[in-house]
Amino acid sequence: MINSNDLSEAFARNVSIVKMQTKDLVHADSLIQPPFGGNCLNWVLGHIAENRDRILDLLGVAPTLGEARARYQRGTAPMKQVEPATMQLAEILAWLDRTQDALTAAFAQTDDAAWARAITVGNNRTMTVAQRVFFLYFHETYHVGQTELFRQLAGKHDQVI
Repeated sequence: MINSNDLSEAFARNVSIVKMQTKDLVHADSLIQPPFGGNCLNWVLGHIAENRDRILDLLGVAPTLGEARARYQRGTAPMKQVEPATMQLAEILAWLDRTQDALTAAFAQTDDAAWARAITVGNNRTMTVAQRVFFLYFHETYHVGQTELFRQLAGKHDQVI
């Protein structure tokens, strides 16, 4: 069975991978749009941050992303230029570090009853908090995997992991 420490380490591993894939990238690199549709690295990383805010909220911890959160939510338009809500790449990376600490603390304080609490998601799907957090972890790993492609789009023709 996965425990709180395992979950914390898994999320921390994602942050480590993001840092490896963004090493030596600058903010402008994070705004390069993929030629095949989708969204840029900046949006993907901001979306990971927004995803982590949803987890914190589920666990009873106040989300910390603030107003920028709306720009990075699922279904928002591709980020084709710098906008007022566009976070700087360094800002997103620093936020991921801070949120990792918050997730670790929240996981450690979440008891079995809280993990088992039933919630409704989307179109009236019922699941436990644990199931939802696990899904959001899966969702995050999907986007973390995309960072390798964004690194290549930015001209870093290397393999970091």
